[in-house]
Amino acid sequence: MGRFEKKVRGNGRTFRLKVETSDRAEDYAKYEALRIAVWGFPDDRLPGYRNMMCENFLFDGSSLFLAAYAEDPSGRIVEDQDHLAGFSYGFVGIRDKTAGYRSPENLWFYSQYTGVLPAFHGHNIGVSLKEFQKEILVDVFGVTTVTCTFDPLTGVNAARNIHHFGMEVLEYRAATYGEYGGFLNRLDVPTDRFFMIWDLMKAARRPRRNWARLLGARREVLDVERWLVQGRSGPLGFETVRASRLGLDGRCLLVRIPSDFYLMLRETDVEDPSVRRIPLEWRMRTREAFQTLLGRGYRIVDFGTVPGLPPANYYLCAR
Repeated sequence: MGRFEKKVRGNGRTFRLKVETSDRAEDYAKYEALRIAVWGFPDDRLPGYRNMMCENFLFDGSSLFLAAYAEDPSGRIVEDQDHLAGFSYGFVGIRDKTAGYRSPENLWFYSQYTGVLPAFHGHNIGVSLKEFQKEILVDVFGVTTVTCTFDPLTGVNAARNIHHFGMEVLEYRAATYGEYGGFLNRLDVPTDRFFMIWDLMKAARRPRRNWARLLGARREVLDVERWLVQGRSGPLGFETVRASRLGLDGRCLLVRIPSDFYLMLRETDVEDPSVRRIPLEWRMRTREAFQTLLGRGYRIVDFGTVPGLPPANYYLCAR
């Protein structure tokens, strides 16, 4: 297949990962269509199709487009819009603006989008795309550092970025993108993000932990309880923050987040202000917790889940 594509298996299906090499502007329309299908916010658009083609590193720019195509029922891989299951997009930038492009060591890659259609969730495509991105960046670009952002309240992204890949949180950014709607955000909930760095030459080596044994009031920064509320689709139970323990001081502390923040955003999008405020309360409480802990010298060293109904998601902070 060559260095620009590979086949992967995920949950019984085969996918072809491929670097976009096309020199036809119309071939880039599929990335914008998939982005809208995943995020549901047309206002936050990618560059025009001609510009996307020009910025491809194989032509005049520094961007990398990766596509994940699903096999059809006959087992064939067809590289068209109907078979595009996911994509990843990013570009080369510089770390120290005063040093500019004078040194290759000052280059890093900003990974802006990695998205998978809901119909293909559970096939490990997101992880496969990131692993393929790593291969291309190291072997073709010669770049060994990646940066990205993600919502600290989304456990699926935390499990991938922090636990699986071993990325490091550099800073907590409040309201990074302003008002942002769509399927994965809500206009009345600030777009806070972790700004991450991924050293491609460093193994994650996260140890196996018994997360349940770490729990306890002396370690848990947020006191969480479960409420039964009337959501958009009917009665649902959601975790809510009852109190914060920002004065805790120990070698390791835990910060809990919702089991499914995307579901919480959708289901609490109702007129009842006490229900509607639940994700906003999570945002403000966790913002305060992370900013306080990072300011006191703690680092976010892992992310894990304690099984249950619902499962409980925790960041492990240590110093």
